[in-house]
Amino acid sequence: MDQLWNPVKRVADSALGAFGPGRFGQRAEAFAHRFGTPGFLLGQTLFVAAWIVANTLALAYRWDPYPFILLNLVFSLQAAYAAPLILLAQAREAERTRLFNETDREHRESIAEATLSNQVETLGLIRELLEKARASEETLRLMAPSDSEKTT
Repeated sequence: MDQLWNPVKRVADSALGAFGPGRFGQRAEAFAHRFGTPGFLLGQTLFVAAWIVANTLALAYRWDPYPFILLNLVFSLQAAYAAPLILLAQAREAERTRLFNETDREHRESIAEATLSNQVETLGLIRELLEKARASEETLRLMAPSDSEKTT
């Protein structure tokens, strides 16, 4: 029952994605989440600019002259690792969302059942009160003097 009322804990404790809740999956997901952040994009832009400037302006040793084949290879390697990590992060996020939605649905159903039960109980009490009120009204009517007794 505790898990029903704490969906965040249930989702956090469950197996997530292909690698589960283990250290590799968590680190891979954290790494994948950094792709596309402003800091990552700025860092990569500065890296590429420095690479191009260093290889264009260097007089003695140009390790990657124009058309920067080595830089292209670095980007290809990065893409080869980035794509599966991003897919892993998406799969883990989808699993978290699914588990959260399932837990939320169960929680809402339990609230609805409790509410319905309380409403049925309240209706029963109202019915009892109405029956008692009718019985009291009938008793008072029988005990009250009739119109013919009032005139005499």
